[in-house]
Amino acid sequence: MLLTNGCTYVGKRNNTTVIIVAVAVAVGVGVVLLFLARFIKWRKATKTYEVVQGYQSGLSDITNAESLQYDLATIKAATDNFSHQNKLGEGGFGEVFLGRLPNGLQIAMKRLSQGSGQGAEEFKNEVILVAKLQHRNLVRLLGFCLEGEEKLLVYEFVPNKSLDYILFDPKKSRQLDWSRRYKIVHGIARGLLYLHGESQLRIIHRDLKVSNILLDGEMNPKIADFGMARIFGVDQTQANTNKIVGTYGYMAPEYGMHGQFSVKSDVYSFGVLLLELISGKRNSFFYQADEGEVLASYAWKNWRDNMPLEVLDPAIGDSYSRNEVLRCLHIGLLCVQEDPVDRPTMANIVLMLNSYSVTLVLPQQPAFFLQSRTERQMKQLESDQSTNRSMPLSTNEMSVTEIYPR
Repeated sequence: MLLTNGCTYVGKRNNTTVIIVAVAVAVGVGVVLLFLARFIKWRKATKTYEVVQGYQSGLSDITNAESLQYDLATIKAATDNFSHQNKLGEGGFGEVFLGRLPNGLQIAMKRLSQGSGQGAEEFKNEVILVAKLQHRNLVRLLGFCLEGEEKLLVYEFVPNKSLDYILFDPKKSRQLDWSRRYKIVHGIARGLLYLHGESQLRIIHRDLKVSNILLDGEMNPKIADFGMARIFGVDQTQANTNKIVGTYGYMAPEYGMHGQFSVKSDVYSFGVLLLELISGKRNSFFYQADEGEVLASYAWKNWRDNMPLEVLDPAIGDSYSRNEVLRCLHIGLLCVQEDPVDRPTMANIVLMLNSYSVTLVLPQQPAFFLQSRTERQMKQLESDQSTNRSMPLSTNEMSVTEIYPR
């Protein structure tokens, strides 16, 4: 009897021990899983913002960096209290002034207007991004000022202003011979490649255009204006937004119509810019002239009809490499393809520009390709006379051109 009771006691004690061990193991596993989940979440955040580490902390780091801070009195003295004579230009978010610091260094000071769309968030964005990025083809941020209602960005001074200032001026455009334009193309491509993957972040500019390309004293291009840029995670390929920002005419179709953006939407903008450099004409030139098309369709038609050099800017003259022009035109048409999958990456574009051993695929009809008004009238006449008429363009199909500026 005593033996039986002893066995019963030992059995109960063993059962209790098993339960305790099981509970302890379960709790331990739960703690480990919770730790792993938090670690994975932390790693993901670290990957996405491995340099910036979030807007707020990034801004805090920059705000505490005394070397980047300028007081308002210094800025006012440097620009003669924002004198009109020192005004270099005006963009969508405010004015740009020429200034000179006490040490003699010339600066370009971007003064964000109080009523501009670029509020504190965009200001933080530009400060954090540009301060972290270092590349010869990106404009260099020297510092900033945040005092009262003033939001000021201090940049290196780039003497030759923006690319559009020279490219679209009938007289000044002669300064841009083909060798200089080709050099500018290379520089912009290298700068974008750096943004898309060679820096510690993947950055989508979202507003690449000729007026956001600055030229230094040796005509080296520098990509500017990062107020609309977005940071991507290492493994992120695209994102969606309900707030479409940027410049109509340079926007990729998937972005302008559906809010989808990626490195390939920057590639589309680069393609438009490249065609502008080759032709010396604004993307909106033909549409404004009521020709019913845009630069991409004009370039495509001449390419299709074996007259590619008709696109070339007469201001270039006769001193140019035919092979370089044709290759750049080919690359430009590939960049403005409607499907992002059909557009090359910036890494491929840099390779195409540097090596003629790389075979280029043939471009297809580009996005937003429209026939000229004369061609549409001729086709409509042929269509009316035919028993098997094709469907004419609907109102909706025509309205797609409304995203380009008049």
